[in-house]
Amino acid sequence: MSLSAERVAERSDLSPLEQRVLDRITEQAWLDLTCELVPAGQPDAENPLDPDEAPAREEGAALFIADKLRAMGFETSLPTKREGRPNVVGVLKGAVAGAPSLILNDHLDTYPAGEWSAWTMTGGHPFRPTRHGNRLYARGTSDTRGNLACTLLAARAIREAGITLAGTLQCVYTADEEKNGPDGSIFLLDECGLKADYTIVCEPTGWTRPDGHWGMGIAVANCGHYLVEIETRGTKTHLWRPDTGVNAVAKMAKLLSAFETMTFTHVPAPRAGGTPPMAALIRVNGGVRREMQFTPDTCKAVLAIVGIVPGMNADSVMADIEAVLARHRAEDPDLVAAARPYPNAMFVDGTIEQDEAANPTAALGRAYARCLGEPPALYRKNAFNDTIRFAERGHAAITFGPGEDGWPPVNEYIHIDKAVAATKILALTVLDLLGVAA
Repeated sequence: MSLSAERVAERSDLSPLEQRVLDRITEQAWLDLTCELVPAGQPDAENPLDPDEAPAREEGAALFIADKLRAMGFETSLPTKREGRPNVVGVLKGAVAGAPSLILNDHLDTYPAGEWSAWTMTGGHPFRPTRHGNRLYARGTSDTRGNLACTLLAARAIREAGITLAGTLQCVYTADEEKNGPDGSIFLLDECGLKADYTIVCEPTGWTRPDGHWGMGIAVANCGHYLVEIETRGTKTHLWRPDTGVNAVAKMAKLLSAFETMTFTHVPAPRAGGTPPMAALIRVNGGVRREMQFTPDTCKAVLAIVGIVPGMNADSVMADIEAVLARHRAEDPDLVAAARPYPNAMFVDGTIEQDEAANPTAALGRAYARCLGEPPALYRKNAFNDTIRFAERGHAAITFGPGEDGWPPVNEYIHIDKAVAATKILALTVLDLLGVAA
């Protein structure tokens, strides 16, 4: 088994300064902070990926977190591209000119909670943090208020220990991550000039094996994704004579299994993602309300193309989908079908792997091994997070956090011992990367 969070503070190789920091990172401190953060600004901060749905308003969460940073002595600003959607940038200036700088990043928005009554582990309230054993349940525990609490607590422990960092620490919390970052990370990087030598995005990378052994990976790269709409057209006919028409829904049904099993043109990345490039069916709509007496003449489906790796692009993805349609048209002369990018959807590229021997991966790996007694697993993360936006602009950016990589959509949870351990790992990494002023 990996060492528990409580064992971290007992390691003999900690300096008195490091011990002073880690003593301030306790289970209760993390729980108290997370239970404050989870409901902050909710449900206004719910932000569906759907391009045709209204965006979140993260202002409540942003103001709450900005106050936390100010109380720790950070110079704090709220850069805003769209009204109601401020980002939070807290800067703790280093004492030594020319010393490295580090961004700890997380995001303010969350997935929508859906039907509240389905949240059985929180008493029917998705934003009420509820502990069951070693798990804390609520929307945002894994993605990503629980991870965000780790970054704030690590920074607070360093400040409370009376340490002056040589380098500059920035705590950056973004709006709009769930919709790929136009009002958040893209805005901060492209319009506000946000930069640092290193970036650690505290997003879910946690894992647990069947034997109970657990840990947190370091994602040194990310997969991309794309939304594509498929439309089939037919000939409407009376329900009583379906043989005289062409049913668009029936035509779509035959295509869907083909899309689920299709392969995409790509060169495998040095580190593969959890799944290869593939299509996930996420929406189907056919038939017209108040027209059950007729067969449908149109049907639309939405595919999410996930697991995208470097070298793939929108043109190659659309060409592969068109090849599937062409094959089926050749087999079925009645098939009328078309594919198009989903309106206003962004193509998100896969990123290349960060250098595993260079910082920040090396420093985070050292801290991880000191805390948990083994090296971290390095991998490519399938899900989108703001690491992509930093990495594609040349930043040394990686992903690490205690949330579950593949958390359940309902009754979302985070392991408490992973969260405490991750906080201590982050604190040691900050000290390693930025150094301590004499």
